[in-house]
Amino acid sequence: MKKSKKIAVICNYRLMPERIGGMDRFFWMFDAEAKKKGYEISWFFPNYNLHNNYQNLTVIGIDNQSVEDSFLIYCQQNQIRFDVVITHFVELCTPFYQKVKNDFGDKIIAVDHNPRPLEGYSLIKKIKKKVKGIIFSRYIDVFVGVSEYTKNQMLIDFGSQIEKKTKVIYNGIEHQLYQKRIRRNHASPTFLVASHLRYSKGIQDLIAAVSLLPDALKSKLKIDIYGEGVYKADLLSKVKSAQLEKCFNFKGSVPNLYEIYSQYDYMIQPTHMECFSLSILESLSANVPVITTSVGGNEEVIKAGVNGYIIPPQDILSLKTILENVILGNDKIEKKVDSLIENEFSMEKMVESHLTLSKV
Repeated sequence: MKKSKKIAVICNYRLMPERIGGMDRFFWMFDAEAKKKGYEISWFFPNYNLHNNYQNLTVIGIDNQSVEDSFLIYCQQNQIRFDVVITHFVELCTPFYQKVKNDFGDKIIAVDHNPRPLEGYSLIKKIKKKVKGIIFSRYIDVFVGVSEYTKNQMLIDFGSQIEKKTKVIYNGIEHQLYQKRIRRNHASPTFLVASHLRYSKGIQDLIAAVSLLPDALKSKLKIDIYGEGVYKADLLSKVKSAQLEKCFNFKGSVPNLYEIYSQYDYMIQPTHMECFSLSILESLSANVPVITTSVGGNEEVIKAGVNGYIIPPQDILSLKTILENVILGNDKIEKKVDSLIENEFSMEKMVESHLTLSKV
């Protein structure tokens, strides 16, 4: 009888029932399709929470333990070696990969979802990454970037020696889930933000931009913000200081954003750093254009005036101008914006590409 191939997926991604997003659905579909192909697949997360379809996965999670340590302890205790080891949201080119390659994995695939800071890394950090790339990149068989931007950044970070084994697999979504916006209200457009609440997401820039709008426009502007995070108290304070409580409504995290996007005319994403945004794909899939910044892989999806608007990061005046023109109807996007997602960024395409890489 032919022995089943074993896959380990190591994800530095906390399992949270109140936050069901594109990566959760990718993990679920990848697991199901891998099992259809005869793989045994084990998942390592930094916590243990079998909500929703995670009940169908073999999940190993040790609270208060790094996901890397959880994997190493599990392998040592069970004397197991995997045919394929895949990492998501894990720091690349570290001694961990040397240990895995030598003792616990035959083929190592490292997926880079990590955004780079707008101002770039410090000189010391750049040197450290280059050195780590020289020493430890040899233990990774395939590097995967979620955008061309990410691929290029990996080459900058770790050196040109990884170029031949570096691939791009774009994130995808289950576009069938998303309810569609039928027509946009250009006379009184509605806006949402769907984002983790931290400084790098730039929501403070949006608050500053709205504060510059004429009072007549502010009086009828409503922006709903979905998400939680450590920066929420600061954002609430900024809203209060600018007397914009009637403009901003903080809705918290919800598990059904796929039903909610279509209630709005535009999504705003004023982020400072991004690899390849799932929320942009989700918004477009709901036929909702996106106002965002020119960071990461955003311009690989958003085309100005076609399916959204692009501004420089931290450019509050440009964001104010775009908002004003959209609210007044001077700028408008009337065509459907969901076909690109269905054709190019489907979850099925993403899963199949990752499974192809996992063949041994």
